[in-house]
Amino acid sequence: MLAIQALGFIAEDPERMGAFLGATGIAPEAIRDAARSPGFLAGVLEHMLADESLLLAFADSTGLDPAAIAQARGALGGT
Repeated sequence: MLAIQALGFIAEDPERMGAFLGATGIAPEAIRDAARSPGFLAGVLEHMLADESLLLAFADSTGLDPAAIAQARGALGGT
């Protein structure tokens, strides 16, 4: 659920979404199907963790500790 929230947060802002699309190479029309995959969702969190300002903005908007986002990333199969 946290990765879906993160994807929604990214999608709310055209600049954030553009950066995400550019970094991942995914086509906008493929996101809905891709979001069913734990690997894609892990990638969403990985993208967020790679950009400290994005990570902190998301953490602030959700009231989460940024470490919780890293833990969620790990739970999806990452380290």
